[in-house]
Amino acid sequence: MARYKPYSHAQGKFIPIHFAKQILPGTFEYSLNHLIDHELDLSVFDARFRNDENGAPAYAPRILLKIVLYASARGIVSSRKIEQACRENVIFMALSADTRPHFTTIADFIASMDKEIIHLFRDVLLVCDDLGLIGKEMFAIDGCKLPSHLPGDGVGSFHPTGKKEGEYPVESVPHRP
Repeated sequence: MARYKPYSHAQGKFIPIHFAKQILPGTFEYSLNHLIDHELDLSVFDARFRNDENGAPAYAPRILLKIVLYASARGIVSSRKIEQACRENVIFMALSADTRPHFTTIADFIASMDKEIIHLFRDVLLVCDDLGLIGKEMFAIDGCKLPSHLPGDGVGSFHPTGKKEGEYPVESVPHRP
């Protein structure tokens, strides 16, 4: 008869987590955290908040910026998923200092960031240039449509075997997504 190690789902365990020690040097989240905390001037966000005398305290823009950029780098674009990650993922907890902003706060921050993002993008480029991370030969921004130098009639008209279209049956043409 087989024997198995005993286990119990009814047991509890307290695991102490020091959030600053969860962001390890050499990782993307460490670089992001350092860049936002020490290199970027986030005073452009101060004009958005007029709650110094009345109203509830707002989430710090640096916290929201960290979790939004980290989520974007991980392919998370939904504000509800970002909120969930801030509750369940230790790295998100560390970047947000365990503040857990509501998804509507995250969505509003993303939707209204258009003016501030220009300044931040410029500042990030300047920091990257100071660190020698930009090669200066070519710089591309994802999603930007640029003109092509290829002739329009020749693109995609050749089969991988070297034959031109029409020289082989249509069924043998590989489907391109």
